[in-house]
Amino acid sequence: MSRRQLLVLALLLASQFTLTVDFSILNVALPTVGAGLGFSSADVQWIATSFALCAAGFTLLFGRVGDYLGRRRIFLAGMVALGLASLLGGLATSPAVLLTARVIQGLATAAVTPAALSLLTVAFPEGPLRRRALGLNSVVMSAGFTGGAILGGVLTDLLSWRWAFLVNVPITVAVVAVAPFVLADSPDRERSRLDAPGAALVTGGLLSLVYAATRLGEQGVSDPWGLAALLLAIVLLAGFVRAEGRHTHPLVPLPILRRRTIFWGNVAGFVTFSMEPGLVFLSTLYFQNVLGLDPLQTGLMLGTMGAGALIGGTVGPRVIGVVGVRGAAAGGLTIQAVTTGLLILLGHSAHASLPLYGIVTFVGAIGHVCAIVAFMVAATSGLPDREQGLATGIATMTQQVAIAVGVPLVSAIATAAGGIDSLTALRAAVGIDAGLVLVGALLVAGGLRPRAPEVGSA
Repeated sequence: MSRRQLLVLALLLASQFTLTVDFSILNVALPTVGAGLGFSSADVQWIATSFALCAAGFTLLFGRVGDYLGRRRIFLAGMVALGLASLLGGLATSPAVLLTARVIQGLATAAVTPAALSLLTVAFPEGPLRRRALGLNSVVMSAGFTGGAILGGVLTDLLSWRWAFLVNVPITVAVVAVAPFVLADSPDRERSRLDAPGAALVTGGLLSLVYAATRLGEQGVSDPWGLAALLLAIVLLAGFVRAEGRHTHPLVPLPILRRRTIFWGNVAGFVTFSMEPGLVFLSTLYFQNVLGLDPLQTGLMLGTMGAGALIGGTVGPRVIGVVGVRGAAAGGLTIQAVTTGLLILLGHSAHASLPLYGIVTFVGAIGHVCAIVAFMVAATSGLPDREQGLATGIATMTQQVAIAVGVPLVSAIATAAGGIDSLTALRAAVGIDAGLVLVGALLVAGGLRPRAPEVGSA
């Protein structure tokens, strides 16, 4: 890598780490935050849900807007918004102010994440350098998620939950100060008019989908509001597909979704990004509700995933170089599935269970991040620079929606199986988590299989 490429990579990785930490940092601290600001027990979940709705719902739109207005401009605007929202959250004195900060943080994430990823793919041409950069980016995303849980526990126990917000402020100030001198936009921009109807349909559909998943996960699969939101999501997304097929300059040209690598790469991304955060959620419940660990101890135990993620991001590009994207994606998902399944052996004894958890999740995180690297390589390959915002917007949408849907899904399974305080119920949810990842591995292995040449073709 050139010196400039190293600077671009360091800057974008810092922004990505901040964003992924934002998503998970409050998970461990939610009860403390709710009690500190006077949230009712029924409303605490909106601290996480308000962020997830905006982060998932607006990602594709902002990714495409970056193709029109310039990714560097969108990146800088999003980072400024993130810093101001973090400051507002850290100083919040009421539930309304905190939720406002979380909404702005979600919108900032939706703007910055695809912009940063497209700036990265444009800075590194396809090949080993891009795979290495995407590998490091995958490390940051996975380590940021688990690191956010650790940091949330540490800050809550040792300082105050407010530092879960304020820690972002100096990082965003540094990134915004340096970015104009390091980042460069591609001159190959989209020149057509933005597809406003398509943008409205897909944004509304994604918002409805994430809300439905959250509501059904909390209230049960028979909740009328959740079912209504799910039906609305299906109608809006179906309308989006129909509208895109007729628009002369669609927000998402449907042929791009028919590319084998992009479609199945995003399937792999959805599986791994939904089920691994789901496992983190189940692990938090297990540590605190079954073993009785405090937030700090819980965060430290989740650190084994972060250690595995570092190795996965390092070896992932090399694995792709040896076995290809298909082998890395399917193999990584298989490792994730097997190691997740082994966690049904966890019991009530911390002495016996914690070493098993540490070893198994360390290995599983290696497979998880290998799958992420393969997903990112597949989802952004073979496209001109002017479509990188679209490709990274789709990939980031897959990531954000998967995280937002996966946690409510495993929560609903555990609740239906006996409650989140029950070891038997948590084991059932872990087993289904592992099964879904294994099914995903088989589908991706088949979907990414190279097509055989037609008989008699020249």
